[in-house]
Amino acid sequence: MNNTIPRKPSSIWSVITASSMGTLIEWYDFYIFGSLAVVLSTKFFPADNPTAAFLSTLATFAAGFVVRPFGALFFGRLGDIIGRKYTFMVTLLLMGGATFIIGCVPSFETIGYAAPFIVLFMRLLQGLALGGEYGGAATYVAEHAPKGQKGFWTSWIQTTATVGLFISLLVILFTRTMLTPEQFDLWGWRIPFWVSILMVYVSYLIRKNMSESPAFAKAKSEGKTSTNPLKESFGNRYNLKFVLLALFGAAMGQGVIWYTGQFYAMSFLERVMSVNPEQVITILVLALLGGTPFFIFFGWLSDKIGRKAVMMSGMLIAILSYRAIYEKMYQTTNLENKTEMVERRTEDQALKQLGDIQDSVFTTIRYFEDGTVVTETRTWHLEKGVSKIVSGKTQIAQAKSIEVNSADKWILTFLVWIQVLFVTMVYGPIAAFLVELFPVRIRYTSMSLPYHIGNGIFGGLLPAISTYFVSNAQNEGKADFYLEGLWYPIIIGAICFIIGVIYITKKMTTRYTD
Repeated sequence: MNNTIPRKPSSIWSVITASSMGTLIEWYDFYIFGSLAVVLSTKFFPADNPTAAFLSTLATFAAGFVVRPFGALFFGRLGDIIGRKYTFMVTLLLMGGATFIIGCVPSFETIGYAAPFIVLFMRLLQGLALGGEYGGAATYVAEHAPKGQKGFWTSWIQTTATVGLFISLLVILFTRTMLTPEQFDLWGWRIPFWVSILMVYVSYLIRKNMSESPAFAKAKSEGKTSTNPLKESFGNRYNLKFVLLALFGAAMGQGVIWYTGQFYAMSFLERVMSVNPEQVITILVLALLGGTPFFIFFGWLSDKIGRKAVMMSGMLIAILSYRAIYEKMYQTTNLENKTEMVERRTEDQALKQLGDIQDSVFTTIRYFEDGTVVTETRTWHLEKGVSKIVSGKTQIAQAKSIEVNSADKWILTFLVWIQVLFVTMVYGPIAAFLVELFPVRIRYTSMSLPYHIGNGIFGGLLPAISTYFVSNAQNEGKADFYLEGLWYPIIIGAICFIIGVIYITKKMTTRYTD
């Protein structure tokens, strides 16, 4: 076997294609759940408390992130012992199977609490698979890349997470467009989960023809691979120091900035600002499309000026800008700042009968001078013709959907795009940064754990924690309740920035350049 690192662009591009395709699909699988969180909350959890159901869905989504470090340990060990290629072949198939099953699980109304239990178990399998996928793909690409260009080449892997989210949003948008709202709500939401199995099959065909990483193949032929990578990675105090530095000085802050700019922005638009779901997806797709090329740019830039400078700059700008950005986002659709055209307001009443249960639904459509259209729905729940009374008040379900005008849509797209730009600065260089911290023999294990704790724990918990902060502040009547969710990423990001600036040195970021 040729143990030299390939230098021809064509050979590197084949490595990038094979690695990126599978990683992209795994992220697609993982993100479908988060992208459909609002819909899934009505399918797999009791419908009597929509806020609790949504928070439960976010908690289930977060559970997949929480177990990612365990996947990193399990599959990282396999990757350092038997090789990069075969390990992330297994993770691909595990992820695809779990995603497909989620699309087949009956609703809560059909099988009761078995539904959220099955979904939770599948999310845990997804988390384990993703925990083993990223480290393998990033390591595989880095070990093929020419010296001095790891930032540029590994940044292509960094785009896969955002592109995976991008494709998931496109599939959802296409499905919503092709079906009526009733069809999508009834069964159409399952289609994006089912599509995954076809994508996984194509990726499997591509990956099975990959060869092993040259650096790992060389170490294996020379008998220099590790027999106990977990012990060498975390039982060795010297190496453990770099694992902790990677976590608390880079990955932790990168994780919260990533999920603020992509998932929390989406949740904020839909849940806090009540923007029409189709418009939310459009805004996210446009912002991601405009921001994704910057992963490559900042990866390349980190080869020139250093990983630390790029990542810490992105982290600092983000934590200083978030409150101003989200204040502007919220005020863009704040109806108190708009003039309503009262003469164009329309109201409609409808009755929905299901056995002895009757719902009286009142729909009001409000039009504003700037082109904003607000649809408000109020539902009175009746049983056998008698209003259901709770604490002396008629129980009412309310929903509001704001269709923003064209100018406001572009403003919101720009504000989300800025957040995606922050993501590209901290995420573009981090694969190369992590790879160069650790030797080949324990690289897969050592880099995977801090990455997945930073992203899986600190980042993955962000949507649920931040949404809870906003809901709690709103219940307490705080005027700026919508900004309360930002304290989590700001504090975590600030701690990480301080540690990174003080303790990460240039010598550390070039320890193992192969």
